[in-house]
Amino acid sequence: MKIPIAKPSLGVEEAQSAYDTILTNWVTQGPKVQEFEEKFAAYVGSKYAVALSNCTTALHLAMIVAGIKEGDEVICPSMSYIATANSIKYVGATPVFAEVNATYNIDVNHVRKLITPKTKAILIVHQIGFAADIDAFKELCKEHKLHLIEDAACAAGSEYKGNKIGYHSDLVCFSFHPRKVITTGDGGMITTNNEAYYNRLRLLRQHGMSVNDRVRHNSEKVIIEDHLEVGYNYRLTDIQAAVGIKQLEKLDGIVKERRKIAKRYLDAFKSISCIRLPLEEEVFRSNVQSFSIYLKPECKLSRNDLMQALLDMGISTRRGVMTTHRETAYKEFCKNLSLPVSEDLSDRSIIIPLFVPMKEEEINQVIEKFTSLVKD
Repeated sequence: MKIPIAKPSLGVEEAQSAYDTILTNWVTQGPKVQEFEEKFAAYVGSKYAVALSNCTTALHLAMIVAGIKEGDEVICPSMSYIATANSIKYVGATPVFAEVNATYNIDVNHVRKLITPKTKAILIVHQIGFAADIDAFKELCKEHKLHLIEDAACAAGSEYKGNKIGYHSDLVCFSFHPRKVITTGDGGMITTNNEAYYNRLRLLRQHGMSVNDRVRHNSEKVIIEDHLEVGYNYRLTDIQAAVGIKQLEKLDGIVKERRKIAKRYLDAFKSISCIRLPLEEEVFRSNVQSFSIYLKPECKLSRNDLMQALLDMGISTRRGVMTTHRETAYKEFCKNLSLPVSEDLSDRSIIIPLFVPMKEEEINQVIEKFTSLVKD
């Protein structure tokens, strides 16, 4: 049997919750979505949360409520899934790509050099679950009167300075895709402490409708809705939210187990001189959404050859995080751009299997086969 790169941590409880919700006949956005939002906000420590169809739609709406528009610039890392940059393009703005540092996160010193009069926001990414330096970027945004938006697609359950990601700023966007630590099949969430943002996000996700379906359904008087602005159909379903509620209940336990597996990898690989591992201090604040290993130039196998060799042994891997500026969709736009740190990290990093529950024999097989291929 092949060991997959990831696997959702779903069980009977999620299936039962989805089943029970289907039998209520309320399957679109409704009471379960509201419950999921309230519980997620409480979990991260924000005032509000707005559930959406996925993290890309969350990022799109974050751009809109922040007032980002055509002609504006938004600084973000190139080393991120392409949805990060796409969300900027959706509103007609220009993504300005910044370097990352060795932790895979956007480099505040490089960002500072990229700020121009057209810059309206900084979009930071908590890459593979490792928190970016939020306070440094909040200070920079305050200095230059910019919006801060957090792409926390990978970061549900991660921490920064003692608080969960989602607590620290006003537009934090999460993903519940199956490769994330918790899942609703697909789905997203924005957390915020800004009431005006909260109200407009709720409006925009449902076609700009003045009164949502649940309020109209529960009313004893006829309500004729109005559509206050051009909005979107970015809703999460109650079936998905029912699954999300059960996943949220398990989140801390899942993160705890992921950190245990990460510790096994750290201990097993620390003596291999041709690789660089995540710092242990970082791992135990992260939800360890992915475990990425950097191959130094002296490694006897190239990254792609190592991936193929592991696949031949039944172990799935993935390349390091992509660089958007080198993808076909952005090549022409970025033809003169060079980001050597991002490019090197992307080209020399390999992501190995990590999921919960992961069998002891699976962990041992990953450790044994990886070590046999790269150890000096």
